[in-house]
Amino acid sequence: MSWQPGTPWSGAGRRIHMQEVGMRDGLQNEQAFVPTADKIALVDALSDAGLPKIEVTAFVSSQAIPALRDAEVVLREIRRRPGTVYSALVPNVRGAERALDARVDELNLVLSVSETHNRANLRMTRTQSFAALREVIARTASTAVNVSLSCSFGCPIEGDMPESEVLGWAERFIDLGVRGVTLCDTTGMAYPTQVVALARAFRARWADTALTLHFHNTRGMGLANMLAAIGAGVDRFDASLGGLGGCPYAPGASGNVCTEEIVHALELMGYATGVDLPGLIAAARRLPALVGHDVPSQISKAGQRLERHPVRADFQAIRARPV
Repeated sequence: MSWQPGTPWSGAGRRIHMQEVGMRDGLQNEQAFVPTADKIALVDALSDAGLPKIEVTAFVSSQAIPALRDAEVVLREIRRRPGTVYSALVPNVRGAERALDARVDELNLVLSVSETHNRANLRMTRTQSFAALREVIARTASTAVNVSLSCSFGCPIEGDMPESEVLGWAERFIDLGVRGVTLCDTTGMAYPTQVVALARAFRARWADTALTLHFHNTRGMGLANMLAAIGAGVDRFDASLGGLGGCPYAPGASGNVCTEEIVHALELMGYATGVDLPGLIAAARRLPALVGHDVPSQISKAGQRLERHPVRADFQAIRARPV
């Protein structure tokens, strides 16, 4: 099913797979350390809400990302729901070994399409990153691997990324046997027509590769980009509980697209997400107390569209006032 100009946006029951990244991509940016027990409780709540994939944590240096220094404990102690894939980001073989020991279901590898961003973010050239990740793939052949390509829709340092560059890096990994690729709008530079063009170009070359799109809401276009991608046939998306996240290389950036807001919008339009929205909202409402500040989510504040509210106690008195 593909949307055509002039036709209504209607999901007609089409399934959209929402993949949660807030426990990694969101919490890694937080200054406050969320206690391990609370992280586990949040992942369990997300599992109970029926999310098909949850990126639980990252197996990186605790000095680099102290917010996720409890990765092993969290991944080992979560309650695993049948049907949910529990993923973790790993930067190298050592990280992969730690994740496998903690019973990860899928390894998520990251490389930036932008050479400058890759050097700034990962402290390596793209060639060095690819060599390290190729070793991970070779040594973990029995485990599912997804590759996330950062800055696929633009780099705040280099500008637009050529489509050929994005697809070229995707091809390198697919040729190694990777079955899932995520195209990431790392700093919120994507716009709908660009999204459609890149998604269609990817699909035309690799129809059997699981394609995920990962949007940030830095410039307020996250939902518009998702709807454009759905119209182009994409059905897998990353999102973050509460809208947590961001990027240090995008000054003033807000977080990732917000899971509960996206689910709310899609279900109103007739798409099937398989996610328990009230459970998702309840989980998001825990976040401000845990991270020590408000979160971008508007649904967690306002509630769902048809949520009823009592009238004010002085309603009758107000009605009786002369106009």
